[in-house]
Amino acid sequence: MIQEFKDFIAKGNVMDMAVGIIIGAAFTAIVSSLVADLINPIIALITGGIDFSNLFVVLGDGEYASLTAARDAGAAVFAYGSFITAVINFLIIAWVVFLLVKGVNRVKDAAIKKNEPVPGAPAGPTELEVLLQIRDSLKR
Repeated sequence: MIQEFKDFIAKGNVMDMAVGIIIGAAFTAIVSSLVADLINPIIALITGGIDFSNLFVVLGDGEYASLTAARDAGAAVFAYGSFITAVINFLIIAWVVFLLVKGVNRVKDAAIKKNEPVPGAPAGPTELEVLLQIRDSLKR
């Protein structure tokens, strides 16, 4: 059982996944900062400083100045502004990730094209041709 576990851990896929998760966690901090510190202020400037996160409806009695005050008082709230903010943040993050993946794919494609043989260049013998030459040599 221990050997099977070692074999499982030693597989490249598990290690690749672990590295991906670690990089993903670090990348989350970068993207969150991008959204909160750079993009959201631009959106606030365009929308006239509207803060969607404080838009809510109290489900029941009472009036509250902010969503935080309503939640602290234990009131049931329909916080549609927080949902709108989450959707905007998701769309921004998805766009940034799309652009990054697109850039990485371009770099990979350029590297693959660099390693491909030049069209029209003489190709070496195929495996079948080499095997036929070996067979013919052995017959002599």
